[in-house]
Amino acid sequence: MSRRPVHIAFLGCGFISKVHARHLKALRGDVIWSFASRSAEKAEDFRRRLGGTESWGSYEQAMHDPGVDAVVVAVPPHRHEELTLQALDAGKHVLVEKPAFPELADYDRVIEARDRAGRVVIVGENDHYKPLAVELRRLLASGVIGDFLFGHFATVMRKPKTADDWRNDESIAGGDAFFEEGIHWLHVAGSLGPKIVDITGYRPDDSAVAPLEGDARSKSMLVSFEYDTGAAGALFYSREIPTFLRGLGRSRLYGRDGIITFESNGGFVFVRGKGWPKLKFPGFRDIRGYQAMYRDFARAIGGGPPVEMSLERAREDHELMEQVYASIRAGRDE
Repeated sequence: MSRRPVHIAFLGCGFISKVHARHLKALRGDVIWSFASRSAEKAEDFRRRLGGTESWGSYEQAMHDPGVDAVVVAVPPHRHEELTLQALDAGKHVLVEKPAFPELADYDRVIEARDRAGRVVIVGENDHYKPLAVELRRLLASGVIGDFLFGHFATVMRKPKTADDWRNDESIAGGDAFFEEGIHWLHVAGSLGPKIVDITGYRPDDSAVAPLEGDARSKSMLVSFEYDTGAAGALFYSREIPTFLRGLGRSRLYGRDGIITFESNGGFVFVRGKGWPKLKFPGFRDIRGYQAMYRDFARAIGGGPPVEMSLERAREDHELMEQVYASIRAGRDE
């Protein structure tokens, strides 16, 4: 007997719900999706335009619908914990967008609630699943560049937020631009095999700089870190630097026997190490990893292996973030 599709309800009808739903179309048959909003009209509009099954005029209606298996918490981070706990209490599995929660203690409360409810909770770190990250993990594990020495990760572009964007309010977003977006890139740097054990952040002084188009947040950060293998790395993050071909950039992994050069968003990987040089294209079909993430979620709901992007794994990223900001505060106080 074939298993019925997993029914997922999106809590929130904003930009990110559109992104997720469009990627879910490749999983039709295994997953169906619906939409909940504080506005019944908006939820129905999303259902109609994005191929949804049902719509609801409140989050609570979706969470308590017996036909719903799981919810996606796709609202600003300041409401993530509240809605995740409510969904678990209603017996639903949960995908919570990243950054999952503003504080470390939030993870602990949700982990306890997850275990008590016996449900699956996955953190929406799609970058963990994208073909680029999978290929980099495979290459490093294969030893193609020998002993891993340095990692250089670059994500630089000019991409201000408009004045009315909720991400400008740190009490809603959970933190500044690096916390809200840069955490994805930090995860990739820390997901390649070696574990980051020491980390420091450096933020340029922007106190005298006029905000870009109303964007009130700090928009640049340099992070340096050490891996448990002794390798060292640096992450260059900025959303205020004009670049050629907006958003494209090169990053590198250096080893004693070679170098892996890759387009930061996953366009290509060039390997010059043991054997002949190789140009690889990790995969464009699911270049951002959303489909693989939902497959992992659905398998776990169906009794398969635990999700890769667990609360515990996301908590490790958050701990690194807290160390980054603690180092910046310490630097200011010196």
